Amino acid sequence: MKNRNAKGNGSVRQRENGTWEARCIINGKRKSFYGERQSDVLKAMRAAQSAADGGVYFEPQRINLAKWLDLWLDEYVKSSAKPLTYSTYKSRVETHIKPALGKIKLTALNATQIQAFYNDLLRVQELSPKTIKNVHGILHKALDQALKLRYIGLNPADACTLPRMEKKEIKPLTESEIAAFLEAIQEGEPLRDLFTVALFTGMREGEVCGLSWDAVNFREGTITVRQQLCKEKEKGGQHYIAPTKNDKARTLTAAPFVMDILKQVQQTQRADHLAMGLAWQNTFNLVFTDKTGKYIVPQTALKRFKAITTKIGRPDARFHDLRHTYAVTALQEGDDVKTVQQNLGHATASFTLDVYGHVSEKMKKESAARMQSYFEKIKA
Repeated sequence: MKNRNAKGNGSVRQRENGTWEARCIINGKRKSFYGERQSDVLKAMRAAQSAADGGVYFEPQRINLAKWLDLWLDEYVKSSAKPLTYSTYKSRVETHIKPALGKIKLTALNATQIQAFYNDLLRVQELSPKTIKNVHGILHKALDQALKLRYIGLNPADACTLPRMEKKEIKPLTESEIAAFLEAIQEGEPLRDLFTVALFTGMREGEVCGLSWDAVNFREGTITVRQQLCKEKEKGGQHYIAPTKNDKARTLTAAPFVMDILKQVQQTQRADHLAMGLAWQNTFNLVFTDKTGKYIVPQTALKRFKAITTKIGRPDARFHDLRHTYAVTALQEGDDVKTVQQNLGHATASFTLDVYGHVSEKMKKESAARMQSYFEKIKA
């Protein structure tokens, strides 16, 4: 066995069975924390010490799920996750998990109770299977951390069954709807350029709203998508710049007309900046702003988008359908799947194929025509 001093009050040792134990004095009593890794027991000990200093320490056997979720969010999520992730987790915890399961003792929580909770979310609250899956993911992670710290003997969420998720049919704009959409946004629409760039690059709503000038390379004709404009989920939350959804930047080569649009946007913005002087507000150096330099709120873009699509007879269209429209159009016009995958920022080409694998009638006919041409060539 090895005895080592931990930073601050307490000690840590490796036990004969290979696991680790951290010891400290909390509220006048000796406490032990066990785990597979030294880092886990140190983190548990320091979290307990921090909680004790703040007057919120509870014995694992006495703490209820609500208190553990608060501790988990503050000590394990807040310091390691993106602000948006932390905000989303906290919102799900406060809205769904705590009201249903929060009063149950952490050590008494079982799979039957959790399963009943999921069933209620589906049948009574009528939440989507995807939302329930997200709630499950948060609860499972919190309980998994409690398991690592030996607060509980097993993760009861492991034994639960989630509702089956049905793949939603994507609804990109048709060719005639694209034409109608482009015509509609010519009529004095202030977000015309934002919508056009989104449609012909496949950028997500937050990505196009968060596009900055340092990501636009006019010489190479490229756009690097590395960030998005997000909003804190708390009431009155502020907007901020965050990394892309998968934390990875991607560089796409835009069509020349897209780069021409961006050049015109830059010229207009420079004129607006000059007119506003010291009142100019573009602190994030964003491409798409209003006349004062203030960012375009994604919710504002969505409202304008819905007004336009309703006008052209597609009230069901979502902003994300512009991304789907770009992908389907690119594939139909002959782009290879790998290029489309990289432009969209998908992890693999197989994922892109899974989403857009439905081959349109146009693509089928073109494939048949190519095969006919090949057959006639080798037969001649």
